[in-house]
Amino acid sequence: MQAHLEFLGAAGNVTGSRHLLQVDDTRILVDCGLYQERALQDRNWERFRIDPRSIDAMLLTHAHLDHCGLLPKLVKEGFRGRVHCTGATASLTRIVMLDSAKIQEEDVKWKEKRHRKQNRKSPHPYVPLYTIDDTERACELLEPCFYEEDVEVAPGITATFHDAGHVLGSSTIKVRIQRDGETRTVVFSGDLGRWDRPILEDPATYDQADCMVMESTYGDRNHPETENPSERLEEVINSTIQRGGNIVIPAFSIERSQELMYYLSGLRIQKKIPRIMTFLDSPMAIRVTEVFKDNPAYFDEEMLDRIHQGRSPFDYLGLKMSRTTAESKAINQIKGSVIVMAGSGMCTGGRIKHHISANIERPESTILFVGYQAVGTLGRIIVDGAKEIRLFGEQRPIRAQIEQIHGFSGHAGQRGLLRWATALKQPPQEVFIVHGEPEASRTLQEKLAAQTGWKVSCPQYGESATLE
Repeated sequence: MQAHLEFLGAAGNVTGSRHLLQVDDTRILVDCGLYQERALQDRNWERFRIDPRSIDAMLLTHAHLDHCGLLPKLVKEGFRGRVHCTGATASLTRIVMLDSAKIQEEDVKWKEKRHRKQNRKSPHPYVPLYTIDDTERACELLEPCFYEEDVEVAPGITATFHDAGHVLGSSTIKVRIQRDGETRTVVFSGDLGRWDRPILEDPATYDQADCMVMESTYGDRNHPETENPSERLEEVINSTIQRGGNIVIPAFSIERSQELMYYLSGLRIQKKIPRIMTFLDSPMAIRVTEVFKDNPAYFDEEMLDRIHQGRSPFDYLGLKMSRTTAESKAINQIKGSVIVMAGSGMCTGGRIKHHISANIERPESTILFVGYQAVGTLGRIIVDGAKEIRLFGEQRPIRAQIEQIHGFSGHAGQRGLLRWATALKQPPQEVFIVHGEPEASRTLQEKLAAQTGWKVSCPQYGESATLE
C-alpha cells in the first residue's frame, strides 16, 4: 500500500482548506474551501492542481466558506464523487454555497460596470467562479451521515465523523485505511471548537492516530481567560447606547450570529441591557437559524434546558429578522440606538459594508468584531488600527469606536489545540500543522514538538508527504 498526503490549500495560510489523501490509485479530498485572504484570491481562479474527475470522494468537515466554498467549481470542472458530511453540515452547506453563488453572479455585473466607469480592468474574466446551476449540481452530491458512524468512502477506506464543537454539525474526521494486510489511520481536525462553550458539545478527542492534520488558527495565542464575553458585550452595548450610537456587529452567519443571540437574549432576560431593537440583517443567517431550530440533537444540555424553559435564544422580544433589501436599508433611517448583526464576518461583502458605511464616521457608534479576521480582509484592516478605509470605491475616515471581543471565537486557542492533540495515548508518526498564519503555525509546531517529542511539521502549499 502506498499512501500520501498533498496539501492543496490552507497550508502556510488560513483559508482555502483542501487536503488530498491518495491511497494507491484512490483519491480522497478533505474539504474544498474558498481563499478569502486578498493576496491569495487568485488561487480561486486557477485550475485545480489535480483533475477533479480523478477524485473518488470528498469528506467535508463543516460548512464554513473557507472549507466548502470551492466545491461548486470542483463540480463545474468534472468532480462527480460523493461528498460525505453530517446532516447539519449538508443543510448548512447548501445555504452557504448558494449564497456565495448568488453574490458572485451579482458582483460580476456590478464590478464590470464600475471598472468601465473607472477605466480599470479586472485580472479575471467578468464571470462568476461558479453559478447557481453549478451549485445546485454540487448540492446533489452531498451525502449526510451521523456522528460516530463508519462510512465506507472507497474500497478499504472508511471515514468516521466526530463532533468538532466548532459550528453546528462540524466534524473532526478519522480515516481508516485497510489494504494489503496493513492498517493506517489519519485524523483531520477541520476547525476545532472550544470546551465549555454555549449551544454545542465539546470537541471529541482520539486515543490513536498514525498521523494528524490539525488547524492552527490560534496556535500562537490563548483566549483571555479573564474576558467574559457576556460581560464585555454588556459593557460595549451600554456605553454605546449612552453615547447615542449604534452597535454594528460583523457576524458570521453560521454559529457566531446564533451565539450572539444566545448572549443577547440572556442579557435581556437578566435586564443587564435595556430593551433595544436588534436586527439580524442577513438572509443567510436567518436561514441558518432555522437549521439550528431543526437540529436540537446537536445541542449541549444547557442549550436544551433553555429551550425546554421556553427561553429559546432564537426568539426573544426586540429581535427582528431583516429579509429584504428594503428592510435592510430602513435600519439606517432609525433614530436612536439599535444593534445590527450582519454578514459577512470579515467585512468582505454583503450587507455589513452598508452598515459600516452608515456608521464608520460616527464617533458615537461602535463597530464590534467578534470573530477571527484574516489578513488582507477589510475587518482585519480595521481591527489593526487603520485611520481610514476604502469603502465602495472611496476613502473613508474611521471615527467610530472599534471594539473586539476575543471570547466569542469559535476556534480553540493554543491550550485547546494542545489538549486535543495530546489526548493520543501513543505518539503519531507525524503531525501536520495547517490552517494558520505562518507565525501561528510555527509557534504551535514548536510548542507541540517540545511538549511531546513528536515529529511535527508545517507543510506549505503544494507540498506532499508519504505516510510511512
